[in-house]
This record gives sequence, C-alpha cells and structure tokens, in this order.
Amino acid sequence: MNEASITRYITDTFEGVDAFTVESTGDTFFFYDPDHMIPFVTLITNDNYDHFSNLNRPSVFRLNIGISKKTYNSLFGSRPSPSGGGGAADDSMTDFTALDQLMPHPVYARMYWVCVLNPGEETFQEVVQPLLAEAYEMAVSKFSKRAARRSSE
Repeated sequence: MNEASITRYITDTFEGVDAFTVESTGDTFFFYDPDHMIPFVTLITNDNYDHFSNLNRPSVFRLNIGISKKTYNSLFGSRPSPSGGGGAADDSMTDFTALDQLMPHPVYARMYWVCVLNPGEETFQEVVQPLLAEAYEMAVSKFSKRAARRSSE
C-alpha cells in the first residue's frame, strides 16, 4: 500500500470524508466534520511533528488512527502514561520505526491513537480497515452530537 491508495480507499469508502493535504509537507488529514475540527485519521510523511518513527527515510509514511478506548485497550492494554520529556509515551518496548506493524502512536497513544508505518496489503485489509471504520463511525457520531446541540440552542 502507498499513500495514494490509502487516501483513495478512505475517501471512496467513507461517505462525507474530506481529505485535507498540507501542501507544504505532503501530510494528509481526514475529516468527517466540514469545519475541520479534529481529524479522525492522518497520514504523515515526514518528521515535522515528531521524530520517533524516523519518517524521513525514503518512502516511509505513518498512518495514524483515532480509535475507542475499548478497542485500544483490547489491542494494547491500558494506555501508556506520558513521559517526562520529548513528548513520547513512556513505552520503551515499542519500536516506533518498525514497518507494517500496528502499534500505539508514539505521542498520541494516551488519546487512544494507533499507527502503522507502511501497512502491507494483508495488514491493511485485516487490521487497518476495521480500525478505519471504527474511527469513521466515531467521527460521524461526534459530528452528529455537535450538530444536534447547535440546533437545540
């Protein structure tokens, strides 16, 4: 899988998804919310936000997915606590540079985000697609709740 095929899958599969690409860096942020409040998936291609995954390697990218607490805990146990410095989760057992492996996000695991660098076809189909569907459903639900609150005011 490459960035273009993942972007195409997300925008073709999930109704109402808007992909916003940061032109200066090539990163892509996926939103259901037309106000672009908070992305539910991001595709990062460089080390501008953190250096833990060494994304400056040729053709390496990281797909980040915000999932539910329940799903996160079923995959990794309780979320890691923030470390004292550097912004990364206190998780010395994870190789954040490993390719094609689902892992806690190096910075946002405490917010129940997971990631995978360069997912292969099998990982994408069997592991990533269900997580993308969950993240999408959560984004739709959050947007619907916000819209209902706004209309009742």
